[in-house]
Amino acid sequence: MMSSKEREWSAETVGRIDDLNIIVTGGASGLGARISRILAEKGGRITIADIDTRGAGMVADEIRRSVPGAEPEVRRLDLGDLSSVERFSAAYRAEHDQLGLLLNNAGIMTPPYRTTAQGFESQWGVNHLGHFALTAGLLELLAATPGSRVVVQTSCVHRGGNIRFSDISSERSYSPWRAYKQSKLATLLFARELHRRLELAGLGSPACVGSHPGLVNTPLYQNTQLMRWYLRPFMHSIDDGVQPALRACLDPLVKGGELIGPDGWMEFKGRPVRVRPHNRGRDMDLATRVWELSEGMTGIDLGAHITSMGRR
Repeated sequence: MMSSKEREWSAETVGRIDDLNIIVTGGASGLGARISRILAEKGGRITIADIDTRGAGMVADEIRRSVPGAEPEVRRLDLGDLSSVERFSAAYRAEHDQLGLLLNNAGIMTPPYRTTAQGFESQWGVNHLGHFALTAGLLELLAATPGSRVVVQTSCVHRGGNIRFSDISSERSYSPWRAYKQSKLATLLFARELHRRLELAGLGSPACVGSHPGLVNTPLYQNTQLMRWYLRPFMHSIDDGVQPALRACLDPLVKGGELIGPDGWMEFKGRPVRVRPHNRGRDMDLATRVWELSEGMTGIDLGAHITSMGRR
């Protein structure tokens, strides 16, 4: 539990993070755009990684205009194509020797059924597998940076999620909301299992933290206009919605393996605090199964890589 003082946390009270290399996925709009600006205001070296390079470029231009000395860069990243993820990671590794913060923020919500470049249901592929592969590709840089963090953006709807191992890509039956909730449960389980494996390997960095914004009126809801209208009284602003992720990124008191979300009813809105995942989000046997499935689907043996890093 957090003390009353801890509950009063605000990003405004956090000191400078000058020259910290930061990657924000999904920074072309919504929460990612606002988070990118705030981290740039604190001195971070921001890379906005997004498939929408035009939108990301507009965000970067706005940051340059409003934040003296900031030089955010834009890189194309298609999380729905593992080849794009591999190219992005390889290029970033070639140009940097450290990475202080990876914010896995990008996501899609309830689109019509479609598949990724590798044939996976799009929400499973973009929200979960793409970030699994991205984290794997950047883990060496993160481990080489003292105090680094991976922050994985999940959702309060993970509570309703189930991992449908027998139809993981919804080939037999597709429900947009069911697939979304499945993908967000998977992202949370990935964050917790990554933390467990890093700790078991004795790696001091990175810490892996989960966060969820509650309900925020952002472009993510573009496919659910009726649901957005219905939920609007329970939503909070983008300025409030970015606070859990910012706390997960910046608060030194937040530890690996924790989940940060709003403290209000159903965690829809409120101040950013430590919150307790749903039972399935704490099921480490399930987390291991999702991890192993993800390794098989991406062809990346991340567990073996972490073990070998721990032996160096």
